[in-house]
Amino acid sequence: MRNSQESETDSQQQNMQEPQEAPSEENPYYARTYRKASEPRTENRSTEETADNTAREPAGEKKNSYSSYQFATPVPPEKKAKKKKNTSGAARKLGFAAACAAVFGLVAGVVFQGVNYVGDQLTPEENTQIAQAQLTNSSTASSDSSSQGSVAQVAANVMPSVVAITSISVQEIPNYYGYFFNYGGGTQEQETESSGSGIIVGQNDTELLIATNNHVVEGATSLSVCFTNQDGTAASSQSDVENTSSDSGSSTDLEGGTAVTAQVKGTDVDNDLAVVSVNLSDIPEDVLNEIAIANLGSSDDLVVGEQVVAIGNALGYGQSVTSGYVSALNKQVSSDDVDGTFIQTDAAINPGNSGGALLNMNGEVVGINSSKIASSSVEGMGFAIPISRAEPILDELMNRETRQKVEDESQAAYLGITCINVTSNTEEMYNMPVGVFVSSVEEGGPAAEAGIQQGDIIQKFDGTTVQTYDNLTNQLSYYQAGEQVEIVISRAEGGQYQEQTVTVTLGARSDAQSSAQDSQNGQ
Repeated sequence: MRNSQESETDSQQQNMQEPQEAPSEENPYYARTYRKASEPRTENRSTEETADNTAREPAGEKKNSYSSYQFATPVPPEKKAKKKKNTSGAARKLGFAAACAAVFGLVAGVVFQGVNYVGDQLTPEENTQIAQAQLTNSSTASSDSSSQGSVAQVAANVMPSVVAITSISVQEIPNYYGYFFNYGGGTQEQETESSGSGIIVGQNDTELLIATNNHVVEGATSLSVCFTNQDGTAASSQSDVENTSSDSGSSTDLEGGTAVTAQVKGTDVDNDLAVVSVNLSDIPEDVLNEIAIANLGSSDDLVVGEQVVAIGNALGYGQSVTSGYVSALNKQVSSDDVDGTFIQTDAAINPGNSGGALLNMNGEVVGINSSKIASSSVEGMGFAIPISRAEPILDELMNRETRQKVEDESQAAYLGITCINVTSNTEEMYNMPVGVFVSSVEEGGPAAEAGIQQGDIIQKFDGTTVQTYDNLTNQLSYYQAGEQVEIVISRAEGGQYQEQTVTVTLGARSDAQSSAQDSQNGQ
């Protein structure tokens, strides 16, 4: 025990007598330079200040040589100043690169322009493709115009897909002037104009195809279509369409918009549907760039209370937008035009909206606006044909041959019959099919030669449903004498009406008129 204590004492004395040497160079993390223990103190100073400005003890007093060293706050080393980069060289390189790019762009532009010119001369013109209308995100659907999926957004996306249709027809009206001035009674013909709407649903190589209602185009002697921009204004061409020659199908109408001549491609009277076609060559190029083909949705996915938007040519004043909700689905409605199930909505549907679009908040067509119940005691009851029911019918109508009305009277066709309409009341009373009742058949005429008899009911003419005499005469106006058509008739046999199909070779109306004149003259 004593030995160990003596050894510790000796070791401490040895350490006191021979302290380790402190570093002589300046340490950046301490306040002063250390001296070696063997170096003598400087005696001409009575006190020394430490790095933290505190006075040391006088040099004459002996203390441990390390007791006077005090630590100070570390001072980080000074950062070396960065050398400025020489930017003049970089600027010269950048300028050289820009000059090269400009030269390359100029050369490339000349080359590409030449290639395009040569390509245009050697490549035949391609068919114009109409853009598809944009869909709208319905996740934020509301009436707020600031949100995506709003009524405003739906209208902006779909407006270019909805058109205004103007129909010119000739109607017979009573001649009241004759009654008042003793000229006798009778009727007189009067040209009338009516307005409707349509939806661009497709195109083929030569035509733009538009869906509408049958009652919009029925009996029309001429049709014109006016296109619409995103803001709802009539789309007009920058070319001088107002000076268009008579052999072109475009003109100006509807507040300066471009109106294009249209033709009826096919109709379905039972479902109040029709397809109208416009020649792509008649539509100015800048208008083609503005219009779009509508997206057809599914009316089967609708639910009562879902928000919808109606777009159409209300009252013939141009396209307008109304909004509402699905009031009912599969609503049974009977009207003058058609009987069937409809989508009921409280979105305003007025005269002129017929054939327009009923849209969901994705901007998809879910119905074709068809009718409205108007009464002083009824408010907010509009109806639309469900698109899921209409789409297959429209597909069939779009694939039909487009016919032009026969203008040459010498080539106009006729059947050689007189007929009356079978109304819904007559149908119920006598259990007769709806159609055109043949009251008499001209002997030796086209109908008689095909086997049509008095009492037969004509229901279809060349695949198109016929419900009235006007339907039949309108269809007949698109056929020339000498053409063969299939006519579906119903004939009473054993108290029941049975359908039959006969093939008729159409006669010339001019020949029939000559025969009638000869018979009156005794020839």
